[in-house]
Amino acid sequence: MKSANRIAATFLLVSLVTIAAQAQTAATPQPSAPPMLVGSIATRSDWPQAKPEDVKSPEAILNAVYSVISGPKGQARDWDRMRSLFIPDARLIPAVMSPTTGRADAVVLTIDGYIARSQGRMTANGFFEHSIHNEIEQFGNIVQIWSTYESRHNTDDPAPFARGINSFQLLKDGDRYWVVNIFWDSESAANPIPAKYLPK
Repeated sequence: MKSANRIAATFLLVSLVTIAAQAQTAATPQPSAPPMLVGSIATRSDWPQAKPEDVKSPEAILNAVYSVISGPKGQARDWDRMRSLFIPDARLIPAVMSPTTGRADAVVLTIDGYIARSQGRMTANGFFEHSIHNEIEQFGNIVQIWSTYESRHNTDDPAPFARGINSFQLLKDGDRYWVVNIFWDSESAANPIPAKYLPK
């Protein structure tokens, strides 16, 4: 009889522990699936519309970027045309040397941040930039372009005041391209442009 009582008590204890564990599991909130990602372009229906000829190919959008930032002294730039070439969350990133550490760093600018930083200097001095050599690679909807550039204050200046390489990341969206980022570094005596990135 005592043995039967022990078995019944053990069964009851196991049942209570099981019920308690199930109740605790049911009460624990289960992690929900993360919200669906929404792309940069989809968030801005008011974004300026690009001219189809500006964005029909990697070469076209590259030329449009150089064209829109270039112009003589006193000429305002068409910044809405520039915006139309980029996704709304695009970044423009110059590589710099930090004056405090003496080490390489990067300044991450929004499109409006780039405009605010550059427009005064461009219109005060004149600014013309164009590519002299491009290396283009594409996989699916992503494109990488290493574009060697020269910068002049006037189109007839015999030599550029600056050269460097712009690293463009593009998104292919159906029948158009968008600039996602431009990351660039300038040439210097200590950092010459390799021959493979110059015209043959």
